[in-house]
Formats: sequence, structure tokens, C-alpha cells
Amino acid sequence: MHSAHATVSEEGTGHVQNSPHIAVEVGSPVVAFYNEIKTDIEHVSVEDDPLRWDNAHKTAILIIVSAGSMIAGLAVSIQNPANAQIQNDLQASTSEISWTLSTFILVQGLPGLIWSAISEIKGRKFVYISSVALFVVASAMVASSKTIGLVIGMRALQAIGSSALMSIAAATLADIYEPHERGTKMGIYYSAPLMGPALGPILGGVLTQSLGWRSVFWFITICAGVVLLALIFIFKDTFRKERSLTYQNVLQIRAKEGELQHQHLDKSSHAFSATDKPAQPTLEGIASPQQIGEANSHTVAHASSMEDVDVSLADVNPFPPLRKILTRVNNLVILFASGLIFAFSYSISYTCSRTLSEYYGYNALQIGLVLLSSGTGSICGSLLGGRWSDRTIAKWKQENGGNSYPEMRLASTRPAMGFLPPAIIGYAWVCEKHVHVAAICLMLYLAGFLSTWIYASTLAYIVDANPGRSSMIVATNSVFRCVFAFVAIEVAIPIQVAIGDGGLYTIWGGIMIIMEVLTLTVFYKGKKWREACEEKDGRESQ
Repeated sequence: MHSAHATVSEEGTGHVQNSPHIAVEVGSPVVAFYNEIKTDIEHVSVEDDPLRWDNAHKTAILIIVSAGSMIAGLAVSIQNPANAQIQNDLQASTSEISWTLSTFILVQGLPGLIWSAISEIKGRKFVYISSVALFVVASAMVASSKTIGLVIGMRALQAIGSSALMSIAAATLADIYEPHERGTKMGIYYSAPLMGPALGPILGGVLTQSLGWRSVFWFITICAGVVLLALIFIFKDTFRKERSLTYQNVLQIRAKEGELQHQHLDKSSHAFSATDKPAQPTLEGIASPQQIGEANSHTVAHASSMEDVDVSLADVNPFPPLRKILTRVNNLVILFASGLIFAFSYSISYTCSRTLSEYYGYNALQIGLVLLSSGTGSICGSLLGGRWSDRTIAKWKQENGGNSYPEMRLASTRPAMGFLPPAIIGYAWVCEKHVHVAAICLMLYLAGFLSTWIYASTLAYIVDANPGRSSMIVATNSVFRCVFAFVAIEVAIPIQVAIGDGGLYTIWGGIMIIMEVLTLTVFYKGKKWREACEEKDGRESQ
């Protein structure tokens, strides 16, 4: 029988609770036995701690997941210059071509919840390899499609495959980087998927004009294949069961099931004589239901207890942790704000293409070059905003006597808030008045820079505020982003036709003010909301 000794790392702030061991045999093998540890779950002592890996190893992981996310972002927009060729070659309608884009965006957000839950049971590497392999196959199928229906279907599969890259990459970074580093690293990571929409129209235009529309998707297939090989041979799994609340909750269920079955067997044993009595499972001091139920965000099981627990994909149910996330007011408010930022980004790139084509007579390559200014601004905003958020939280921590809490990070969003709505309204009217394209490029750069500056901090905040649930909260964020973006794309052109760019982006300026109010509300009240929910969860677990 294994021992269940456990230690707390130096970063941990908790203490060891000497709870009894549990050793309950339900058939075979032994189901669970563990020591409970009261500690910071992100700093529980683990074997081969990813937080202790050298910088070269961490950087390699950052590059791999960023490259995968860039390809996932590239897959959204690289098709746009090829739409006319696809429509002619496959004899498709304008509506069907539109569905190849909107289906991808909508579907990309939803499967992330499932991928996230699986990654909390089977690990990050299993999910990455499975999803990217699916993406590679679907991309090759799009490239060889003979009908528009098959293109739409395979684009949906592409989206399912790419969603894991978008939903658990940030959780992977949370596995290997401390909170004071995450803003900078999240900024670097998030600049990668932003490069996709920025470079997509240019690459798509060059490939379509020189080699035809199918070359666009063969290019995506090859790039994704390279990432898949890197994941198989270079990527090292960052997931640790001890630091996953999802895995911990499954262990508690197993422990309770084992205790109940033992009690049933113990009662049944009285019906047998001493000679007929079957072998009974042994039990070393059954823990009380209160002790068993304490595995919330503050209670973990040591690795030695997990070796005998068989956790399968049947245990994956994303809805309980999703409910935990969405019932916390600070999460719901910041997710709504994040969705609005993402919706704006998709709306402006989608409608700007139409404006440049219709009023400036630009071709696909010229449109791509103009939109590159937005992508460049977004990348700069992500990199600088992430670094500024780390600097801000370090400053606030020092002023607070060495203590920090996640909401401090949101203070870094305030410098950009005063400039974002004016930049958007400025874009609205330079487009409306059809002024020189240089003015459009400037406003696109500012809008991209300022909106992503804010987003980089909100992305790091949701990870910091949900320890042990990083992959699920990021997946939930992806759902909000993609649903909001889908709605924005569907309504953008009708509104643009009705009231013009001036009216449309004046409205967006107002919506961004709402987003800023929501973010500031979490900054000022989020700590109180979050702690109240944590206290409530603690009471319910007892």
C-alpha cells in the first residue's frame, strides 16, 4: 500500500491537514487513498514541476502553442481573397460562401469546452495532438473538395480542430509561468493569433493569384503538419493532476463511491458465517464526508493517491466547472467585456474590406496590406499591454505590503481606455468621408493597439482569478468571443449599408465605453465578488 506523504512547495501558503488515509477496494484495484493538503493549488508540490523548467524549455513551449494559435487565426481570414475563385469553381452562391466563414467562427468557440475538460483528465499533449491531427485532415479535405457543401462541412471540422489551440494554450502558459510573468507571456502568445488575421489576406491573395484557391488550404495543411510534428516530438506535457480542480473533483467522487460501496459490503457481510464470509476490502480510518467533500479549490490529493484511480473520458463533464465559472459575477462581467472586444475586432476587419473594395477600388492584396496596419497595432498592443500589466501588478503588490490579488492587473487597462472610443469614432468618420487611406491606416492601428492592450490584461486576469480551472475559463472565454464575433459579422454589413461606417462605428465607440465600464467594475468590485463566491463554495463543500 502506498504512503500518502505530501509536501507544500515554497510558494504554497497552506498547511498539511492530517486527515486519515482512505483505502477502499471496489472490486479491483484500490480506488483512492490520499492526504488532503490545504494549499494554493497552483503551487502544490509535483514531480517535474513545469514552473521550475528552464527558460529554454518554456520558450520552446511558448513558440509551439503560439505557432499553432497563429495558424488557427490564419485559417479564419486566409480564405477571403479566394472567395471569388471558390464561388466560380464550385458554382456556389454568395450565401454559401458566407457560411464557410461564419460557420468556422461560430464552431471554433464551442468545442473548446470539451477539449478543455479532456485536457484536465488526459493532459494537454493528448488534446493538442488529437485536435491538430483533426485540423490537418480537415484542411486537406477542404483543399480537395469538389462541392461547396463539403467545404462548409470540412471548415466546421477545421474549426473543431483549431479550437483546442485557442482554448487551452493560455492554460498551458499558466502551467509553466508564475502569475507575475503571465501578462508578458500572454501578450506574446496572443500576438500570434492576431498575426493570422493580419497576414491572412496577404498570403491568401498571393497564393490565390499565383496557384489558385486550393493552394491556400494546402498551405494551411502543411503549416499545421509542422506544428503537429513539433507537438509529437518536442512538446512536453505541462499538465499536473495535483493542480487540476477537475481531476481533484473526480477523485472526491471516486472516494465517496468507494466509501459507500464499502459500507454496503460491510453490512452485507453480516449475512455470511465466519467461514463463508468473502474477503472484505480494508479500510484505514474512513474519512468523514466533510473531509472527503473538502476537495474544493483549496484541497488537493497527492500524486501517490492518484496512481490507483482510473479516470477516463467518461468522467469528462464540462458543465459543472462551467457552472462554477459562470455563477461568479466577476467572471461573467469580464467575459462579457472580452466578447465585446473580440466582436469589435472582427467587425472592423470584415467591414473595412468592403469599404476599401467598394469606395477605394482596392484588390485583395491591397486590402490585405491596409488591414496589416490593424494587425500590427494589435500585435504591439498585445506585447506592450501584457508587459505593462505585469509591471502594474508588481507595483501594486509592492504598495500593498507584498500582497497581491488578481484584480490589481486590471489597473493596467486604464491608460488605453480614454483613447479607444475616440480612435474608433475617428475611424468611423474618416471612412465615411472617404479621406486618404493613410488616415484609415492610422485609425486602424490605434484601434487595434488600444483594444488589444485592454484584452491582454483581461485574458491574464481570468486565468489568475480562476486557479485550477485555467483551461476551462479560457475555453469559456473562447465561447464568448466566437459567439459575439459571429453575431457582429452577421449584423455588420446590413448596418453598414443602412447607416454607413460613420453611424456603425460611432455605435461601436459607445459599445466600447460599455466594455470599459464593465472592466472597471471588475477592477473595483471583482475582489469582493470573487471572495464571496469562494466562501460560498467552501461552505457548500462541507
